[in-house]
Amino acid sequence: MQMTTTPEISIDEEFVLKPVNRRILPEVIEAHNEDPEGTLSALPWLTQMEDIHRQLADLLLELEHERDEDRLHFWAIHQGKDSKFVGMIGLGDELQLAASAYNLGYWVRSSCRRQNIANRAVDAVFDWVREKQDQALIEITVHPHNKAGLSTCQSICDRWQGLSIDGYVGIDLNGRTVPHQLYLIQLRPSEGD
Repeated sequence: MQMTTTPEISIDEEFVLKPVNRRILPEVIEAHNEDPEGTLSALPWLTQMEDIHRQLADLLLELEHERDEDRLHFWAIHQGKDSKFVGMIGLGDELQLAASAYNLGYWVRSSCRRQNIANRAVDAVFDWVREKQDQALIEITVHPHNKAGLSTCQSICDRWQGLSIDGYVGIDLNGRTVPHQLYLIQLRPSEGD
């Protein structure tokens, strides 16, 4: 079955994933201002020497325009009745392997970390992918010094029978090749489907 438009996905009673749109820019900038280094770690292609606000606005606009395609699926993670912006998660097309369907990226704002939000969002997105496709190979790349990212990836791999590839892959970021750890998760239909 073909995936198309990025849908809204309910994670649980507390969190919901809503397709990214440009209207969340003020909240994204507020989250960035809490921890600029965390933003740059999650979105390493951002250039510190350029206007971060413009770069984030361009990103949100691009993602909003792409949500009706099957190339990219990005969501804002919202919490509670007031729909507080707590982060983003997405399936992108910057791939290391030809066999991969998507790469997974996620970012939780500093004030909302250590609540297992990224893992809960990943599970909801992976469940959605499994409902829509017979199978899909998902990549996750993490800088080897990003301890929180490595820990989250290990947790994802433990739950979804993923694996870490030996050695590093080079990711081109702002004109430099930066080594990253590559993780692969093969999603298949859930048992009983």
